[in-house]
Amino acid sequence: MSIVKINVLTVPAEQREILEKRFASRAGAVENSDGFEWFELLRPIEGTDDYLVYTRWRDEASFTAWMEGSMKEAHQGGADRPKPAASGSSVWSFEVVQQAAPRNA
Repeated sequence: MSIVKINVLTVPAEQREILEKRFASRAGAVENSDGFEWFELLRPIEGTDDYLVYTRWRDEASFTAWMEGSMKEAHQGGADRPKPAASGSSVWSFEVVQQAAPRNA
């Protein structure tokens, strides 16, 4: 079964639009990665400043290869690189043990 990585980004209210625009500008950057299955950027509705970046991968090796390759390249930069929109970040890791999809009627 797949694995899920959730990057929890603490984003102050004044930085939310910046974060969302940065993700929108990178649309398509992960979709062609070997083993990539799904992505969602989840905006908080109430009670938290934490965005969730949900990705699902075929296996840990696929995620690691992406982290060491194209993701690492995308996040490197020089002194002119913009300041991060998030004030904090942590990654949660899960194995998918059950899943369901809507039944076609």
